[in-house]
Amino acid sequence: MAAEKRVDRFTELYEESRARLLAYALRRTASSEDAADAVAETFGIAWRRFDEIPQGESSVLWLYATARRVIANQTRRIQHRSQLLQQIANALSTELSVDASEQDGLEAGVALARMTDEDRELLMLAAWEGLTSTQLACVLGCSSTAARIRLHRARSRLNAEMKGLGAWIEGSGTSRRSMSRTSAPVSISEET
Repeated sequence: MAAEKRVDRFTELYEESRARLLAYALRRTASSEDAADAVAETFGIAWRRFDEIPQGESSVLWLYATARRVIANQTRRIQHRSQLLQQIANALSTELSVDASEQDGLEAGVALARMTDEDRELLMLAAWEGLTSTQLACVLGCSSTAARIRLHRARSRLNAEMKGLGAWIEGSGTSRRSMSRTSAPVSISEET
């Protein structure tokens, strides 16, 4: 198939099936980001294996079958990563015989690893680098108010993640503990 004709046919397939495939993925994944990743990977596979895609309505069914396998693999990777992080936290907890405050740090490290890259970076800039909301705004390229709001939301998500791990979180009035670059944040206060 000529390259131009292939691109035209792929573009047509994409336009016809994108919305249906995204709706399919959204109903089967934990987040819109996971759904977008699954759809993107599905179309990547479709491009590489384009000559195997049947014509007509069967092409959408082929995409559904591919997306189903992509989502299954994605779910297994997420579950494996979550189990691995929990095993690491448990092993470290047992090996180090940590006291309660150190256990909070391990759980915080696991919770932090489970955060999105954006939230993790924001929390680390605030906790480890000690940046104020004004300084964060400069790094993020946004207003100081927007930086403060993003930081507040990231802290809330971290606290929720830690509570999900069974960590005890002190009230929002706690002060930030001194942390080295290699240690995980235990409690990140609302102060900026």
